[in-house]
Amino acid sequence: METTDFAARTGAALVVGASGGLGAAIAALLLARGARVAATHRRPDPARLTAMRTPDGTLRSYQLELTDADACARLVDTVMADFGGLHTLVYAAGPHVPMVHLSRVAPEEFCSQLLADAAGFFNIAHPALPPLRAARGNIVAVTTAATTRFPVRDGLSAGPKGAVEALVRGLAAEEGRFGVRANCVGPGMLTDGMAETLIGSGDLDERALEVTRANIPLRRFGSAADIAEAVCFLASDRAGFISGQKLDVDGGYGA
Repeated sequence: METTDFAARTGAALVVGASGGLGAAIAALLLARGARVAATHRRPDPARLTAMRTPDGTLRSYQLELTDADACARLVDTVMADFGGLHTLVYAAGPHVPMVHLSRVAPEEFCSQLLADAAGFFNIAHPALPPLRAARGNIVAVTTAATTRFPVRDGLSAGPKGAVEALVRGLAAEEGRFGVRANCVGPGMLTDGMAETLIGSGDLDERALEVTRANIPLRRFGSAADIAEAVCFLASDRAGFISGQKLDVDGGYGA
């Protein structure tokens, strides 16, 4: 039986990065559980915009460039005007990052990734704080299991995601007095796009994927649905006394 964790909440859940595989799964599950959802994507795409809207207005899509702090502030204002409030912020943004040894990452490349990811998260989290305080709401950031157990050649992703996690812990410590919770979900290897993308990019071959699978106690990869379930749990009142934590959804990889 499907739960309705968010049906009684005023306002919307804002899912940043909803055009990606994880973000789309999270937005869909929030919607199924009674939330009204504001979904963002980076590149203007009329077809995508239409696809991510519902006739009754419970799901609306917006274009957003996270590196533009002013645009992020305007987006929060727009969501407030369209939905009358904001109770949840889900950060699920982030492009595919190539696997490469840190010794081969140019400093300007790392700086660019920090700007896109860690600064991007702060750009949207900062203007969202006043409405989240009013709603006694919450933040859930989708990061990576690689900050718990580091896979070789994953530093370009894990480093900036680690910065996001540090910011989430800081927000949990400082915003708890207003009733705001902040947590992270750390995906491990997933079948929904990640493995295919890594193979297609040449970062991993089939043999490397088999080795990766063997390092996971459950001996299989996860799915976007697994991540969405964890995010929706942490955003719900069932996790009402959980804040400043990271839930790795990785099949036991980091155990």
